[in-house]
Amino acid sequence: MSTLLEVSGVSVSFDGFKAINNLSFQIAEAELRAVIGPNGAGKTTFMDIVTGKTKPDEGRVIWGEKSLSLLDMDEAQIARQGIGRKFQKPTVFEDQSVRDNLMMALKKDRWVIAVLLFRASDADTARVEELAAEVGLADQLDRIAGELSHGQKQWLEIGMLLAQEPRLLLVDEPAAGMTPEEREHTTDLLVEAAKTRAVVVVEHDMEFVRRLNCKVTVLHEGAVLAEGGLDHVTSDPEVIDVYLGR
Repeated sequence: MSTLLEVSGVSVSFDGFKAINNLSFQIAEAELRAVIGPNGAGKTTFMDIVTGKTKPDEGRVIWGEKSLSLLDMDEAQIARQGIGRKFQKPTVFEDQSVRDNLMMALKKDRWVIAVLLFRASDADTARVEELAAEVGLADQLDRIAGELSHGQKQWLEIGMLLAQEPRLLLVDEPAAGMTPEEREHTTDLLVEAAKTRAVVVVEHDMEFVRRLNCKVTVLHEGAVLAEGGLDHVTSDPEVIDVYLGR
């Protein structure tokens, strides 16, 4: 499987504090990866660098088969390359229906005139229904998003990101605040999504990570401390010392 994203020798400091320290990371085109580590390990900064929110002091961030440098692009250009990010707190249009949220998220021409003249085609309607089924909201399409449970809002936001047809999905702590049933459904959703795209999940919930059943990258002090299956990394003495032992 070819590499989709390659982060190589990346470092970034904030006021003298090295948030990312010579970090190297690779993910393949259709791969699910969990990223774990203690608070301050650099997990959020890593995602900020990949999405263009933060520019590193040194290193390379290479994207896709054409080996494009993401460091030469702004946040909007990176998003157009097919990199989607889901933050911890769901951001949906609370006063719009689930259907309208998904319709607005479809990958379309975003020029003002095109948006004003937009009329949903049969294909658009079918795609929205397909997305709703994919994230488990097929029976909620006409419900106002603000009325959904926390877990359902998270699924809606994942659906909105999938509507953009991303090649890489970065998901921040999706299990936080969910019921056990919601967590289980979220696991299934992310595993399914990773069959056709790369998915990176930053998570603290070890049971959730175990259910993802994927390769795990452990970050500590802005660098990779360990990498491999969950049993492999959780038996690593250094990982136990800096993260699991606390």
